[in-house]
Amino acid sequence: MDPRPDHGEDSYEGHGLLEGRKALVTGGDSGIGRAVCLAFAREGADIVFTHLPEEADEAQESARLIRKAGRTGVPVACDIRHEDQCAALVEQAVDELGGLDLLVNNAAYQMSQPDGIQAITTEQFDRVMKTNLYGMFWITRAALAHIPAGGSVINTASVQGYQPSPHLLDYAMTKSAIISFTHSLAQMLAERGIRANAVAPGPVWTPLIPATMPDPTEFGKQSPLGRPAQPAEMAPAYVFLASPAASYITGEVVNATGGTPLP
Repeated sequence: MDPRPDHGEDSYEGHGLLEGRKALVTGGDSGIGRAVCLAFAREGADIVFTHLPEEADEAQESARLIRKAGRTGVPVACDIRHEDQCAALVEQAVDELGGLDLLVNNAAYQMSQPDGIQAITTEQFDRVMKTNLYGMFWITRAALAHIPAGGSVINTASVQGYQPSPHLLDYAMTKSAIISFTHSLAQMLAERGIRANAVAPGPVWTPLIPATMPDPTEFGKQSPLGRPAQPAEMAPAYVFLASPAASYITGEVVNATGGTPLP
């Protein structure tokens, strides 16, 4: 990518907010996921994170950043469109880390279709739904058998969940569903002392953008700040929601949109 995304490699400073915590992060090989992994590690967490098999080199870079921070970083090749792989992922995370406190459902897929709904094939629709919703559901269900009181689930929603773009119709559908899932899950888990929240990013400069957008040079200019965010600018929201500082916050969506007003 040109310019290269900033994941916080030279800027994020930890303060021990997640010392000793054990985290599973999906989509940790690049973008927001890598920035979250780096920030969690510098805050003291050990991490298992997923990547697609073809992204093994990128995943090794994320693992290197985690280990450089002095924490355990384990990349796992996993296609979360498959229920059996999701179940195996959670078991591996628990085995590698000795437990599980934090789950970040971040992996997602989108493909811009400016020609409308007729251009969205069933294959694309299936990939978007299974990556963004089925995988999140399967992993959360499996992880909650291990997460104790005081644990936290954080989902990546989007400005698209509130203000959908026509060319991202199927992707926007999933982000609306993630917001509803988060609200429901928070109420369901409250009696167990587990919190569930979400972050709704606006435009963020990640590999997903040049790979799926027809004109990435215009990306992010519609935000009031006039530019896309860097992944490093998203990570602090996840750290806050995972930390004891957010102990009375559940069922919320942190909007990180560069000034676009959301509910």
